[in-house]
Formats: sequence, C-alpha cells, structure tokens
Amino acid sequence: MAQFGKPVVAAFDFDGTLTRRETLLPFLRYLLGDMQVTRHALVLSPTLTGYGLGLIDNDVAKERVFLRCFAGMRLNELEKQGERFASYVIPGLLRDEMMQRFAWHKQQGHRCVVISASLELYVLPWAFGAGFDDVIATRLETIQEGLITGKILGANCFGIEKVNRLRTLLGEKDGYTLYAYGDSRGDRELLSYADHAYFREVPN
Repeated sequence: MAQFGKPVVAAFDFDGTLTRRETLLPFLRYLLGDMQVTRHALVLSPTLTGYGLGLIDNDVAKERVFLRCFAGMRLNELEKQGERFASYVIPGLLRDEMMQRFAWHKQQGHRCVVISASLELYVLPWAFGAGFDDVIATRLETIQEGLITGKILGANCFGIEKVNRLRTLLGEKDGYTLYAYGDSRGDRELLSYADHAYFREVPN
C-alpha cells in the first residue's frame, strides 16, 4: 500500500531479477552467431578476465564489448534485431515468480519501471509489450546516418546511475513510495534508496 496516500512505484532490475540470467551474451549470439561471438571473446579475453577479477569496471568492460561487436552498425537495424530478440528469446528467460510480483503491482495500480544496465534496444520493446510503464536502460551512441560508435550514450545504467536516472524520471522520492527489486552489486544503491527493497539471493 502507498504510505500516506502517496503514489507507489515498483522498480525492477532486468538481468538476473526479471530474467534467470544475463541477457547480453544471448543477444550477441542471436545477433552475430556463435562463431563470431567466439572470435570476439578471444580478442576481448583480457578485458573479460579483468572484469571477472574485479580489476576493470563494469562500464569500461561493457563499452569495450560494444565497440568490438556493434561499432559501425546502423541503429535502426540493430533495433529491429532487438525487437525480434525481445519477442522470441526473452520470454523463455523470465522468472515466473518475479513476473507474478510485477503482475501484483500492476493489479494494485502501481507505476512499474524496468531499470537496467542492459541495452535499451531490446529491454524497451519487451518491457512495453509486457505492460511496464517506463524503461530506464543503457543506450548506444550514434553519429551521422544512425551509425553506432560502440560507445555508451551518457552513463552506464549501473549502481548510483540507476538512482540518478530514476530521480530524473520521477523527481525526488518524497513524492512517492518506492519498491525496488534487484540481484547484484549494480542494484545496491537503488535498493538502499527504496522504501521497500527486495534482493534476490543467487543460489551457490
């Protein structure tokens, strides 16, 4: 219930919270095929290893992957692939219990937001199709004729950036009651900011 009559917002992380796993690799495999992804992974192995060891920040590692995989592509073509991925692949990756939680919030009339470091080009079409009210996600920079540079547009939607972007969308939290759902260190600031925080424990 809303506190003191304030409206209620439910903010859901995407990868690992609404879905059972990270979605970038499945998207790359869908877009490029396994052989091309393997080639890119070999070139990116120092970056991926450094990220796994905590030596390279999430935004730096992610941008290097985007530069390798997306630079020079046209945004409109990539968005079409993102829409297909959202329609045909994402439904098979969803967590039933979290979708039930989302459905409960919708039934209560709460404003539901997906807030994710994943790519907007597939999170947005899936989320709007599922009935979410707003999408906050990571976007790609483009130059003339809609060509993708491979760089992230603005900041990676991770950590404190999730709180910053939510404030930009909704204003300060004294105007609403916030439920937040997450599963990783990229959600910690959002969960700390919320009135009601739910951290999904990952099994060993």
